Amino acid sequence: MILVTGGCFQGKTAYACERFGIDRGEAVDGAVCPLEDLYHVRLLYHFHEYIRRLMEAEQELSVPELLRRNPGIVLVTNELGYGVVPVDRFDRAYREKTGRVCCEIAKEAAKVHRVVCGMGTVIKGD
Repeated sequence: MILVTGGCFQGKTAYACERFGIDRGEAVDGAVCPLEDLYHVRLLYHFHEYIRRLMEAEQELSVPELLRRNPGIVLVTNELGYGVVPVDRFDRAYREKTGRVCCEIAKEAAKVHRVVCGMGTVIKGD
């Protein structure tokens, strides 16, 4: 499993596709894909939106199950914890949940990269 993180509009998905040899057409949008896609796609971008959708559906993500079912997945997510704390209760819970899930994924991932201005920094692996 590989995690690519960074701010909005920083070129994370393009970086991940190029770095890990994935055709852009194979990348799946976590904001709109069927929830089950997580377990069989090569790259899922907008992973933070995927987490929001899980929360709205009152479902939990099992990182160990994801690692077992799709160990080669590349997850691309926005960093959400750097801005203004949301007023809305759900949005605060979503922001926290996303951060905690990404921490768990980073711990288990073989590689973690952070992308800023289209430039990647290896945090773990490689």
